[in-house]
Amino acid sequence: MALSVPGYSPGFQKPPEVVRLRRKRARSRGTAASPPGELPEPAARRAALAAGLLLRPFPAAGGRGGGGRAVARRNPFARLDNRPQVAAEPPDGPARDQPEAPGRPLESNQENDVLREEKVPERTAVTELPETPQVSFSESDISSSKSTELPVDWSIKTRLLFTSSEPFTWADHLKAQEEAQGLVQHCRAIEVTLPKSIQSLVYWLHPALSWLPLFPRIGADRKMTGKTSPWSNDATLQHVLMSDWSVSFTSLYNLLKTKLCPYFYVCTYQFTVLFRAAGLAGNDLITALVSPTTRGLREAMRNEGIEFSLPLIKESGHKKETASGTSLGYGEEQTISDEDEEESFSWLEEMGVQDEIKKPDILSIKLRKEKHEVQMDHRPESVVFMKGINTFTLLNFLINSKSLVATSGPQAGLPPTLLSPVAFRGATMQMLKARSVNVKTQALSGYRDQFSLEITGPIMPHCLHSLTMLLKSSQSGSFSALLYPHEPTAVFNICLPVDKVLNTEVVHKELTNCGLHPKTLEQLSEIPLLGKSSLRNVVMRDYIYNWRS
Repeated sequence: MALSVPGYSPGFQKPPEVVRLRRKRARSRGTAASPPGELPEPAARRAALAAGLLLRPFPAAGGRGGGGRAVARRNPFARLDNRPQVAAEPPDGPARDQPEAPGRPLESNQENDVLREEKVPERTAVTELPETPQVSFSESDISSSKSTELPVDWSIKTRLLFTSSEPFTWADHLKAQEEAQGLVQHCRAIEVTLPKSIQSLVYWLHPALSWLPLFPRIGADRKMTGKTSPWSNDATLQHVLMSDWSVSFTSLYNLLKTKLCPYFYVCTYQFTVLFRAAGLAGNDLITALVSPTTRGLREAMRNEGIEFSLPLIKESGHKKETASGTSLGYGEEQTISDEDEEESFSWLEEMGVQDEIKKPDILSIKLRKEKHEVQMDHRPESVVFMKGINTFTLLNFLINSKSLVATSGPQAGLPPTLLSPVAFRGATMQMLKARSVNVKTQALSGYRDQFSLEITGPIMPHCLHSLTMLLKSSQSGSFSALLYPHEPTAVFNICLPVDKVLNTEVVHKELTNCGLHPKTLEQLSEIPLLGKSSLRNVVMRDYIYNWRS
């Protein structure tokens, strides 16, 4: 005789029928016992709860369109053990891996609420920051600072893009009288009173060929392809062009020597040369920087007797130094290296096996010595520096060098480009191209006017400083700028060794007639601090500069 077991059914062999009957009974009993607005719990759920199993709360009728208070369903893909810990949670609370009591069910949006509470303070902190322009600065930026003046930047810019909330009224078309007055004052190298924009955009150029882009020259073959160049196959015409160029180059150097020209650039198809007058960049002598260079060019300058240094190679420790810390010359360094090579094989003779082991030949030794020089060719580290009488020797070397002018390609027979802030013999006055645009930008309250000014051309250091001074007053001390430098000239901002500290008053007095604004001259007299980089982002707020390179 079988014992009666509670919950045991002889018809268990047919589970679908049992489940159907239980659902029918539970529906009939739940309709009468459940309060209005709520759905009855299934029998299987009630049995599981009676057995002590922890289940999620059964959804109320309100979640299906009823009028009761609904509990939203929890995201089945969310992991409770992966949610961030709330700082306000008491330490004696339930552990994360232990189930909570049935009376405290976890609502479906509780996890999202935790995330929302943690994000709100971050959002509030962002809104408390002062208003800044939408300019992205990467972590790889070399330097940044805030000051009332910008650091000196000796690189040539190819494009400037200024933006401001105020219009650039000075960039409109000028009257004929204003333009004539500004040009005359610029040519006479006196301080411009009206209009200020004229002096900020004027530069002097040689040679001047309106159908050819004469700056930049490095990598300009693609832009010059297909342009008319009648001198490319005419040796007589090439000789005439080089003769005129030599006269202009010599005139510029004489102006620099007499401190009537602050600086000028020589732009070839392979490298760029910057000549600076005595007193600029903290040096008491005329200085010259050449970048980039090759081993062949450096060897040719050595053969001409030009004494120069490699500032970046010396800083990297590639040059040997004596115990006192003074740098060795090229000849002394080569002698020491030869002695080292001889000593490195002396131990073979001591062992008596010098004839059995093959030593490297002289050519292999020479190639190994010059390996680091070849590796730095065409790189910023190949910049060379010279000063004093060596700059005049460099002048004669460049005039007589046959490698100064390309012999093939679109630039064949075309002399290098001379750029100067002042007039010189054979020069042509040019003006940078300025274009102002007014656009509508979306803001919180609707749309607002955003004004931009684009300037293109060979923008030299004095032009950049004059423009920033002009915008500082015209834009009420609030604007931003993007600067696009000619990369081979960015290395001109390296800090060079200075023999003595110069008297700024004496320097400014000697360079009074160089044609620059006194404030611009004061900035160019400072020692460069940007290294191998140049200014790329400038922001002014409340007359304070924030710049990055």
